[in-house]
Amino acid sequence: MAGGPGVGPGRGAYHACMAQLINPEVLEYADAHTTAPPGHLESVDASTREGFAAWGMMVGRQEGRFLELLVFATQASSVLEIGTFTGYSAIAMAAGLGRDGAIISLEVDPHHAQVARGNIAAAGLESHISVIEGPALRSLEELQGPFDLVFIDADKVSYDAYYEAVLPKLAPHGLIVADNTLQRGGVLASEHDPHEGARALRAFNDKVVSDPRVVCVLTTIRDGVTLIRRAG
Repeated sequence: MAGGPGVGPGRGAYHACMAQLINPEVLEYADAHTTAPPGHLESVDASTREGFAAWGMMVGRQEGRFLELLVFATQASSVLEIGTFTGYSAIAMAAGLGRDGAIISLEVDPHHAQVARGNIAAAGLESHISVIEGPALRSLEELQGPFDLVFIDADKVSYDAYYEAVLPKLAPHGLIVADNTLQRGGVLASEHDPHEGARALRAFNDKVVSDPRVVCVLTTIRDGVTLIRRAG
């Protein structure tokens, strides 16, 4: 649930919003029946909750394990992340990498990048995860790919631009994973006055499902996680 500045609800608000979509007891049950994260991720979780009002941008236990398993199942060796926040998702995905795998994570906020680098170092993963600071679209111009897995979890209004930028860089059997594609229900047609992020994600979802270049599935994991692969 990471993102750029101003994206994502703050403490308490996130869980209240999620309860509108999924019974909170079911959420707790799902977390309890997901393998617990290792100690270094528990530390990232605790320090993020303590130090960031918008800690709800962090993917957390269930989605962190989901991302790890996607990396593992696809045997991804080259992973690109757009939106680092404090590094939880990158560190989680690293557990699914092979010995020579690498993650490049793009982050526009200098403070987020600094904190993430510290968390990555504390986890002993500097050789596997690199954080590039600056606007993601500018950084993407310099990256060649191909990428086996791309995780998009930054400012929601730019999802379409990120999608178009990374699709040509996706490996033939690669996977794009887009987070927050339900926007706590804001993408529904019944939401007549959605916020800017929800409007952008509604348009993004409509585009992707109609795009003949790809095959997609929008899952109801947490706030919506869309998986996208090339068609054919």
